[in-house]
Amino acid sequence: MSKQIAVILGGSGGLGEAIAHHLFELNDYRIVISSRDQTKAETIASQINQKGGEAYAIPVNVTNAKTLAQVAAQIYRELGPIDALIHAYGKGVIQASAKINPALAVQVINTNVLGTFLSTQAFLEYMNTEHARMIYFPGTMGKYIMRNSALYSATKFAIQGMVKGLVEEYKRSKTQFSLLYLGGVNTPFWDDEDIQMKVKKEAMLNPSVIANVVGNILKLPSTHVVNEMVIQPDSHQIV
Repeated sequence: MSKQIAVILGGSGGLGEAIAHHLFELNDYRIVISSRDQTKAETIASQINQKGGEAYAIPVNVTNAKTLAQVAAQIYRELGPIDALIHAYGKGVIQASAKINPALAVQVINTNVLGTFLSTQAFLEYMNTEHARMIYFPGTMGKYIMRNSALYSATKFAIQGMVKGLVEEYKRSKTQFSLLYLGGVNTPFWDDEDIQMKVKKEAMLNPSVIANVVGNILKLPSTHVVNEMVIQPDSHQIV
């Protein structure tokens, strides 16, 4: 039986990297790591290949519709229909709304909202028509509000609405959609200068555990789908 094709958009980040390594361990996937950070993506792909896996690194910017269309078509042409598309990218901002630079606001909205729409749109026609899954990470701030999260939460709520709309559009297709609302995950996300809050990363969710959850979702029978799931650390992450 041939291996399935899993594409991780934003695969060079902490969560995307953990998912890539976990899918290699399952031994069921050929893995495409697509990211703006081509050097990091190539490093991760090389690590997997050195261990006997099959991984590829392809540069992409999720806000560029033309590039996304080219990447999706290339993967389909060279590897075949895509079985899993994992949206592991995003731009964070936790700041008082009155203080956010308008240019930063545009970047956050373009990456999180436009990027999610464009990447989904680009890959939809290349998904496996027998069965495929798309997994999104709106985070708990796409479900609950916290102080100084107005802009970021707006983009994450938009992802929730977008994906639920896709479920209605594609309910008679073989492509299934899952929303994973994660609390704080211990990744470099929190090191961004635009995240202006104190956190205890050691108390956050472990990326490898979340990667295992993703693997379990992908292994479900085609008649089963995880529509929504909330996973949080048992302790509050704010100092």
